[in-house]
Amino acid sequence: MSTLSLTAQAGPVWLQGLVLSLGLIVAIGAQNAFVLRQGLRREHVGAVVAFCALSDAVLITAGVMGLGQALGDQPVLTRALAVVGAVFLAWYGWTALRRARHAGALTAASGEQPMRLQAALMQAAAFTLLNPHVYLDTVLLVGSIGAQQPPALRGWFALGASSASVLWFSALGFGARWLAPWFARPRAWQVLDVLIGLTMWALSALLLRHVWLGL
Repeated sequence: MSTLSLTAQAGPVWLQGLVLSLGLIVAIGAQNAFVLRQGLRREHVGAVVAFCALSDAVLITAGVMGLGQALGDQPVLTRALAVVGAVFLAWYGWTALRRARHAGALTAASGEQPMRLQAALMQAAAFTLLNPHVYLDTVLLVGSIGAQQPPALRGWFALGASSASVLWFSALGFGARWLAPWFARPRAWQVLDVLIGLTMWALSALLLRHVWLGL
């Protein structure tokens, strides 16, 4: 792949990683509620945001690069993994659209006891690393889709997916006081879930198209 071609494709690949990761990470869950809580209380926000974003980046990079190296020159396995990823994206999009019919709200638990930095990081680690879905999303799903990219572009895909975590957790933590009222409205999550569902379907179709063209 020439340098000019690599430069032209880097942006779209980065954006694909960003959009995919945002679609997976923007959801009502314990980790997001904890980051929102720390932001509202203004306690160790930078450390918690950095930990969550860095954890995602490590897992994403390990998935993209590890699966890419493992697949190597195995086109049949690569296509099979791409089809599985496309099916999962289609299913995830359907669940997001179904979730939009009965949307909830993201609220932060209240409490008056201040939290020390070590305790905050331990809770962030528990919410991040003890959640089995984080490995499914980052290592397996993002990794399998990133592994479909040419070797020279896998780093850009991983960077885009990791950027989503940085942007989301930073917005959630540092913008908590402005975003909290919005996140507390089920209607806002309905709109988000519809957008996520349609985006996941579009990515699934693109992945299947990639498999079809590779046959």
